[in-house]
Amino acid sequence: MRSFPCIAQVETFIVSLPRAVPYLGPLGPGESVNERGYIVRRGNRSIYPSTDMSVLVKVTADDGTVGWGETYGIIAPDAVTAIVDDVLGPLLRGRDPRDAVVIQEDLYDLMRVRGMSGGYWGDAIAGLDIAIWDLFGKLADQPVVKLLGGQRMARIPAYVSGLPGADLQARLALARSFREKGFRAFKYAAVVSFDGIVEEMRTLREGLGDAVDLMVDLHWKFTAQEAIQLVDRLAAYRPYFVEAPCAPEDTEGMAQVGASVRVPLALGEEWRTVYEVRPRLERRAMAILQPEMGHTGISQFMQIARMANAFHVNVIPHASIGIGIYQAASLHAAAALPNVPMHEYQHSVFDRNLQYVNTTMRCADGHFELPEGPGIGCEPAQEVWQYLRPKAETR
Repeated sequence: MRSFPCIAQVETFIVSLPRAVPYLGPLGPGESVNERGYIVRRGNRSIYPSTDMSVLVKVTADDGTVGWGETYGIIAPDAVTAIVDDVLGPLLRGRDPRDAVVIQEDLYDLMRVRGMSGGYWGDAIAGLDIAIWDLFGKLADQPVVKLLGGQRMARIPAYVSGLPGADLQARLALARSFREKGFRAFKYAAVVSFDGIVEEMRTLREGLGDAVDLMVDLHWKFTAQEAIQLVDRLAAYRPYFVEAPCAPEDTEGMAQVGASVRVPLALGEEWRTVYEVRPRLERRAMAILQPEMGHTGISQFMQIARMANAFHVNVIPHASIGIGIYQAASLHAAAALPNVPMHEYQHSVFDRNLQYVNTTMRCADGHFELPEGPGIGCEPAQEVWQYLRPKAETR
């Protein structure tokens, strides 16, 4: 009897795709791109790349089959690749890719007493986890969604995330163009609401009508009391949800906002494990959970989402910058779950970066089409390799 192929090699690659307009939209007052290619958004004091930066992970089995993963590499990607190349990758050789969940747990345990719960360590594990699931699916000749307990959806409703116009009327025009294409849900980013957060919500509601859902990402800008006052003003325009009103470490503040407002609160893009999510669920701090596949990987994503279901909390996955590999993994996971009403659609990243992957994955008519084929159904295309960024030495 032939033994199942084992992991033989792990490799990482940093990709930096140029873009004319930075993520979230044009630069605001006092914002500039520094010598390393980064922007500090003054609205939330967070740093972003001026390109689409990502880390790809390649896991090869001893029979030559390849699994692909992707993870956050938007800031200091060499930190992620060093962890994989120097620490995690060598430990995976000889492991059975059918043990994906066990491997994820083993890698997490390695740094349990050294800040294991978040940051680059979690992101590195996430990229490997996606690659191992992709490898498992290819070796089993099954789509990953079938390996996660069964498929509930082939098409997943999508909401338009981000309206990167230069001014409010341009953002309204962009939203109207998507409405004409069949989309019925829209989210704008408060960090670039230069005309005012409430004014942008009012303009979108009046300009798009009552038949659409509107959301706003507050990007952790406010204290709990400030957020409560702001959400009270937004409530008149019937937001579907309000996202990330307070600093993510302010668990008490988040719970206070969630208990005080009449609008559903959405949280969670920055959490990487069930251990971070559980205390927030226990406090009923949110109505909607937003796991980010680029931070969680498939194994933790599924645990987080199923825990949310036990608390009767919906999951609307977050989707950030990447070439599409962890977006595809997120769609597979979402399609297996009972509590996913829609998925985020980062159109300014997703659409332009499809040219860099081989996949049937698409977003049209208000829905994502699940990628076809074994594994996650998404691999780097030849066009992406011209945008590799050299890695720093790990030693």
